[in-house]
Amino acid sequence: MLKGQRYTESELMARLKFTVGLSLAFTLTGIVFVVLYSLIFVTQPMTQSPNDAKFFELITPIATFLTGILSGIMLGKQDDKKEERKPEESEKISPEPMQEVVENVEDHIA
Repeated sequence: MLKGQRYTESELMARLKFTVGLSLAFTLTGIVFVVLYSLIFVTQPMTQSPNDAKFFELITPIATFLTGILSGIMLGKQDDKKEERKPEESEKISPEPMQEVVENVEDHIA
């Protein structure tokens, strides 16, 4: 097996969100540039051809869907479950009172 640093669940989720967000952002950017190129640099007739109409009809919901996914990923609630560290042996609280406290209390009572 791989001998390296093991990532926590929150680190893995952050890496996954970053990778998915980056790929969707590149896809959306590509769609925008293809549409802009087809509108600016390709000679267009005075009336829109049926192929162009279908192209824009197809691209519009895809771009909208990608924008919604990206905003959902970036604004999504992160489950911040703080990992509770286990107390060390020296930090554990014993159920029995400390002897110095008991003697000090007995001196004040008597």
